[in-house]
Amino acid sequence: QVQLVESGGGLVQTGGSLRLSCAASGSIDGMDLMSWLRQVPGKERETVASITKADVINYAESAEGRFTISRDSVKNSMYLQMSRLKPEDTGIYYCYAERHLSAHHSQRSWGQGTQVTVGS
Repeated sequence: QVQLVESGGGLVQTGGSLRLSCAASGSIDGMDLMSWLRQVPGKERETVASITKADVINYAESAEGRFTISRDSVKNSMYLQMSRLKPEDTGIYYCYAERHLSAHHSQRSWGQGTQVTVGS
C-alpha cells in the first residue's frame, strides 16, 4: 500500500496563496482516484478537489476558480495550488489515493495531513 506525505501547509493572510504537495512512496500511475480533503473541527471531512486516472477533475464549489489540482507521475506526487485564500479555507488538508482492485475491493491510502491557516 502506498504511503502519502503532505507538505506545504502554513499560515497565510487572506488573499494569499499556498501550494500543497502530496508525495507518494510508490507509483501513482495505478491510482484510480486522488483527492485533497479538508477537515475542520466539528465538521465532516470534505473533498476539496479530486483527479481521476483519466484526468477528470472535480472541485468543491468553494474551491472552484481558486484551487487547481494536478499530479505528476514522474515525481509520484499530487499538488493543490490554492489562490485567493479565505479564512474559511482554514483546516487540515489530507491527501487521499484509491486503487480499485476489483469491483468490490479498493485499496485506500491517507496522508497524515497538513495544517492550512488563513488569517483575516
